[in-house]
Amino acid sequence: MIRRREFITLLGNAAAAWPIVARAQQIAIPVIGLIGNWSRELHPSRLPAFRQGLNETGYVEGQNVAIEYRWAEGRFDLIPDLVADLLRHRVTVIATPALGRAALAAKAATATVPIVFAVGEDPVKLGLVESLSRPGGNLTGVNFFTIELVTKQLGLLRDLIPGVARVAVLVNPTNVTAETTSRAAEATAQAMRLHIQVINASTTGEINAAFAKLGSERPDAILVGGDTLFNARRAQLVNLAARYTLPMAYADRIFPEIGGLMSYGSDVSDAYRQVGVYAGRILKGAKPADLPVMQATKFELVINAETARMLDLTVPPSLLATADEVIE
Repeated sequence: MIRRREFITLLGNAAAAWPIVARAQQIAIPVIGLIGNWSRELHPSRLPAFRQGLNETGYVEGQNVAIEYRWAEGRFDLIPDLVADLLRHRVTVIATPALGRAALAAKAATATVPIVFAVGEDPVKLGLVESLSRPGGNLTGVNFFTIELVTKQLGLLRDLIPGVARVAVLVNPTNVTAETTSRAAEATAQAMRLHIQVINASTTGEINAAFAKLGSERPDAILVGGDTLFNARRAQLVNLAARYTLPMAYADRIFPEIGGLMSYGSDVSDAYRQVGVYAGRILKGAKPADLPVMQATKFELVINAETARMLDLTVPPSLLATADEVIE
């Protein structure tokens, strides 16, 4: 039998332990693992958009959800290791905004942990989901139409540059979307009666070499394919375009913001927000298989008028009227 004094001691010890248990339960919040292509510094507006999406579903980082960030720093060969590290940390959801390689690596690594992606090519063709309406499996996300926008981008170049006939298309051959981008550009060029030259570059040195060649061949314009490498090397690309006085169009507004001529593409920050919304819904119990792949709905045309003047280009009033932003 337990004596009265021993019982009181046990009861007191148990009571003292209750706050510790309560605190432990409070600390056990869900964890999202987010894999970025470069570094936090290169995502000044996009990470807040991801957090905004979480907020829309009732989650606030540091309060009722934690985020484990992993940055590839441009070393895409490290992505499988980053995925494995997140899985060792037992994250609840993996988010791979704007990084198709990470989505594919995550799918290869786990069939149980939910994955929310944002990709620029049809995720069915990439093998991420079974269909857009019923993804199946443990993946869903956002398609922001990088490939489908090639036709529009070439049309805008033709509107901006009178008599354009020869267009070079810069792609990164290590990107899973490079071949599709090239085919889309060639098909559009045939319909528009443009001559297309596809240029491959996957390193800083190859980009420099490509522009040395383009500087001597003098195409009428250059279209830069949507790619995380090119986004990270945007200062290099914009400086090379200025050095060789070559008109260039891009898929992301981050280029004209630092002196590039023109961009047309999906609002990638909004895609990050949508990824955050889906991550939050999954934390609340939704299954990726039941969440249709979202389609980007916001597109933006940004023109740097000062760069156009430096290239002796007159931006047509029709383009100025339809631009979402004109940078003076």
